[in-house]
Amino acid sequence: MKLYQTLENQIKKEPNYVSDNGEIKKWVVLNKAQNFDEELIGLLLEDADLKEKFFVQIKEVWVFKQNLFIQFLEQKNYLNDSYTQFKNKVGLTIDGKHLKQRNEVSLVWPFKDCILEGGQSREEDKREEIFFNETLAQDEITELLDPKVLTNAKRFDKDGEHSFDQFNRNESGIITDNLIIKGNNLLALHSLKKEFAGKVKLIYIDPPYNTGNDGFKYNDSFNHSTWLSFMKNRLSIARELLRNDGLIFIQCDDNEQAYLKVLMDEIFIRENFVSNIVWKGRGGRQDSKFIAQIHETIICFSKNISELELFKNTVEDTSSYSLKDEKGNYKIQLIRKWGSNSRRIDRPNLYYGVEFKNEVVFPIMPDGTDGCWRWSHTKLKKSIEDDNVILIEKEGRKELYEKIYEKDGTKQVVFNSWIDESFSGQGAKTLKDIFRTKIFDYPKPEQLIAKLIEISTLENDIILDYHLGSGTTASTAHKMNRQYIGIEQMDYIETVAVERLKKVIDGEQGGISKSVNWQGGGSFIYLELKKYNQTFIEKIEEAKDEETLLQVWEEMKAKSFLNYNVDIQKQEQCIEDFKSLTLQEQKQHLCELLDKNQLYVNLSSLNDGDFECTPEEQSVTREFYQLKN
Repeated sequence: MKLYQTLENQIKKEPNYVSDNGEIKKWVVLNKAQNFDEELIGLLLEDADLKEKFFVQIKEVWVFKQNLFIQFLEQKNYLNDSYTQFKNKVGLTIDGKHLKQRNEVSLVWPFKDCILEGGQSREEDKREEIFFNETLAQDEITELLDPKVLTNAKRFDKDGEHSFDQFNRNESGIITDNLIIKGNNLLALHSLKKEFAGKVKLIYIDPPYNTGNDGFKYNDSFNHSTWLSFMKNRLSIARELLRNDGLIFIQCDDNEQAYLKVLMDEIFIRENFVSNIVWKGRGGRQDSKFIAQIHETIICFSKNISELELFKNTVEDTSSYSLKDEKGNYKIQLIRKWGSNSRRIDRPNLYYGVEFKNEVVFPIMPDGTDGCWRWSHTKLKKSIEDDNVILIEKEGRKELYEKIYEKDGTKQVVFNSWIDESFSGQGAKTLKDIFRTKIFDYPKPEQLIAKLIEISTLENDIILDYHLGSGTTASTAHKMNRQYIGIEQMDYIETVAVERLKKVIDGEQGGISKSVNWQGGGSFIYLELKKYNQTFIEKIEEAKDEETLLQVWEEMKAKSFLNYNVDIQKQEQCIEDFKSLTLQEQKQHLCELLDKNQLYVNLSSLNDGDFECTPEEQSVTREFYQLKN
């Protein structure tokens, strides 16, 4: 609000621009701006901030940016921070020109040029979001994205919960502790920037799908443009946290995946696209009106594909190697040729009888006619001698099958279709085994996350999930000896994710535990972004009656940060009008009075007595950001 307040104060120095009740005559100012009025321009040039914002110097002459000034004055005054240059048109543009005018393509949408704060603490919270325009609200955005003060820090290990002492760091001074952070994920990501920029190897997120009608435990009813802004803001800072050889995987469904791919082309650069992985882990949705959706998409981008390397790559899940002998797990594949050119008449040299355990076997087709083998006689005979062939009688015919053993550490191509029925329901089952009740409708299984971790990271690499949910990414990374950072703003981070990780430390045996021989151990640090005005918003949302709201208002007057233009005396004079509103309207009004830039305590306010940061909060915050006392 600083720039607008500066402009307002400067304009009010000219009495002709002010009405009798002290308000700016906007129509007068706009008219003078449109006509390059010398008096107005002179007034603006007197203030250094306004001069820098609304003028450009060309050969020692200051030129008035008329369009920018008019746009700023109109949109700021009318829309109260919810303003954007993209108002009515949805389409593909580049440099502001629509596709019919240009050959290149870019995705635009309402509020694309805005920052969406996107705050909430419970799944039912669906307040009107605040948008800050990147061009017109630089002051607000800088303050909004400033690193935050940390609070309620504690360490969890095999001996339970402990008071925070210090962070462990490597030789480069980077934190090596696992971190679980409660708070708005956009603000938390920006708070991680100084410490972890360019350090994260893998990001996996399972964000809101924007379906509007499913049971996902988020505010999953964003409209289309709001959802795109929500994703863009977070993906932009997430990319800065990735290593140059890092990867990001985003789980989504058909509702937004096409738009998300184009959005990521813009943020991560189209050339860094790796794959759209199709994953089928459960049955189709029974409420589907037309075609039941049985798969989801995992969009994968690298930060710099020229530096990308995938590690232990497996073609399919180990569950397909369901047979076992003294050599290990194996699956089987028919040695008789199938499909075209599978008849004896087409490949006579591959039709022969081969001795297998005192009987001769021929390649007989299912219809009883002669077929042919896929291998030469020499190769097939050698495979039989090496015990790499098995005989199975099927529908009266004896067929030879190749034993294909599960291989560890070999380089193989990863297919982009992961259809694995063995995963079906495993995520929900793991949670139910831990909590003895249903927690989420469709939590992702640890087996899926393990596969992503396996192909893209090594031990001790850093993994980030800023839509942590039930904590599957963190629990899987913990068992696979990867460092992790989990961010979640919902209140259930404490009752679900943290409690789940405590069970993991104790040796919980669900998910991938048996496959990785998990025995327990390890630790993590829990942190919260320190709330300020966010505390009042939550009190407002939780209020059940007018009396409670009036008590919150009394607290707000004493302790909260209100918008700069709020006149408390006028609010008190209109208290009877306030009481005539519905409860929901009363809540909305009180929320509008709060300065949204002060939802959480900024690092720059750590020593400001108004924010009442405790010695413990000051200590953990200085330790995290490596600040000197």
